[in-house]
Amino acid sequence: MVTEELVRRVAAVARLDLTKDEVEKFTSQLSDVIKWFDELEKVDTKDVEPSFHPLKTENVFRDDEPGECLSQEESLSNTSHKEDGFFKGPKSV
Repeated sequence: MVTEELVRRVAAVARLDLTKDEVEKFTSQLSDVIKWFDELEKVDTKDVEPSFHPLKTENVFRDDEPGECLSQEESLSNTSHKEDGFFKGPKSV
C-alpha cells in the first residue's frame, strides 16, 4: 500500500521538495499504478514467450573481418587537433 510517508521518503531520496498537495496527488497516482501492476500479475502468461522488443531484431552489420588500415597520415588528414603525428585531446588531470 502506498502511503504519504512512502511518497515523502521516495521524494527525499530523489532530492525532491514536494508540497503537501503534491504528496497527496502522487500518493493517489502511485497507488493507481500499483493497482494496474496487480491486475497485470493476474494474467496467465505461462505459454507466452518473453518479448523485450516489439519488433524482431536481427544483426544487420557485416562480419568483422580484418582489412587494410589507414596510414597515420590519412588518419590525421581531416583534423586540426594533432601534434607530433598523434591526435591531440584536452589535458586530463
